[in-house]
Amino acid sequence: MVFLLHQSVERAAKRWPTKTAFRCGGERITFADFDIVTNRLANLLQEQGVQKGDRVGIYLPRCLDIAVAMYGIMKVGAVYVPLDPFSPASRTAALLVELDIAVMLTNRQQRRRLPELLAEKSPLSVVIGYEGEGPIKSLPREAIDLAPASAPKTAAIMEDDLAYIITTSGSTGQPKGIMHTHRSGLAYVRMMQDAYEIQHDDVLGNHSALHFDMSTLAFFAGPLTGATTVITTDAQVRMPVSMAAMIAAEKITIWYSVPLALQQMHLTGMMQSLDLGALRLVIYGGEPIVVNYLRALMEMLPGVMFTNHYGPAEVNGCVSFNLTEPPTNDQPIPIGYANANSEMLVVDKDDQPVAPNEPGLLLVRCASRMNGYWKKPELTHKSLYHRTRIPGVTETFYRTGDLVRMEDNGLLHFLGRKDRQVKVRGHRVELDEVENVANAAAFIQESAVFATPKGLEERKILLLAVLVPGQTEKQTDLAGYLRKRLPEYALPESIGFTDALPRSSGGKIDRLQIEHNYSK
Repeated sequence: MVFLLHQSVERAAKRWPTKTAFRCGGERITFADFDIVTNRLANLLQEQGVQKGDRVGIYLPRCLDIAVAMYGIMKVGAVYVPLDPFSPASRTAALLVELDIAVMLTNRQQRRRLPELLAEKSPLSVVIGYEGEGPIKSLPREAIDLAPASAPKTAAIMEDDLAYIITTSGSTGQPKGIMHTHRSGLAYVRMMQDAYEIQHDDVLGNHSALHFDMSTLAFFAGPLTGATTVITTDAQVRMPVSMAAMIAAEKITIWYSVPLALQQMHLTGMMQSLDLGALRLVIYGGEPIVVNYLRALMEMLPGVMFTNHYGPAEVNGCVSFNLTEPPTNDQPIPIGYANANSEMLVVDKDDQPVAPNEPGLLLVRCASRMNGYWKKPELTHKSLYHRTRIPGVTETFYRTGDLVRMEDNGLLHFLGRKDRQVKVRGHRVELDEVENVANAAAFIQESAVFATPKGLEERKILLLAVLVPGQTEKQTDLAGYLRKRLPEYALPESIGFTDALPRSSGGKIDRLQIEHNYSK
């Protein structure tokens, strides 16, 4: 019985020993070899003093060793913490301090960034995968291969013990450590396995970097189901043509990414010439997709199901909407229906349920919910809503902070973030609604709408847009397009154009950076 994430590796090694578990950039590893190398890493970590519950950092680019690091850490009962290898050294060092990380895994590709990081003050005492000089002990990657291959002897590991911590700044800019257990991770991947019939003959395409919560699906579902997981390299992510070619060459059957990756591949114009016949399911999430691109992709890939997958990192995916036919209008795609083992409540500001089709705040109860925020008990408390319908039984919901509308049949429509609702001249304006209207224009590739202070109490709406290539003459048309579709008070006071919107390392629009730059 699998009740810990790493037990799926041990089971897969027995069932499919010679089958490829992970592939990345021409490298591959079978389930049997993967089980052995993760045992070796777990034993090496124990030799370096790592114990159950310790946090171990993963400071790696997209590569095969990411999977080795994850499962090796969990096998010793420790908690893996993905660290963005492209983040500033000072920010990474702050996370090392916040999460008390003494041991970190890396590789030689990080040799240019490591000296700067190691020069920062932190609790780091051991680095595995890098040979350097200085007070911090460093061990080469080859040290893993010299460790014992037998399963490590550990203290009892329970399903409610922590397995990983994803750090995110959210809308505040302040890092939050989202703690997930073996139970929550397995609950999520089992739900997805059942919903989309993920089998051992599937090939899962992992686009997301490890520090982005969307990565958990392929990394966890592969060993659990016996499917092969293909890790997209950093070079492929930077070159959409190469990424699309990889999907074809690897015969990916299930692809999961942010909408940006899909839009970029479509804009290359190369997908039509590729054999994507193995693809059966495309899942996108993280932010809404521009409907024009979704329609074009579905028309190009008939027979492929597209799924809008919604869920904050705190609860993993919990709502999905499946599309088997291209959308016929430009209305935003619903976020969908509650997934199995999940319950949704839509409430007002006083936590009272709203009537069907009325806007409200979404609360989520599901088995894949986080354990809480690392060292932030007050924030954890504020993020949860507790309901007692049966004496002695408490039902706990996560407050997503998202505004939604639920139809009578349970279908959920995303209306925007609670913190993206502003008042302009006494009127309540949903910034995401303005953005959706702008994105529906055929000559707009994508846009970002935000509000900045105007005087003591007023706010003004600004819009930054990216035009579809070859549509530069349409710059003057956007204002008129919006005027025909929005009330006067919701019209942006200023419209700007750019070649590309700034993005986070996970591929989402970096709204904090946009607002910072344009608030000056």
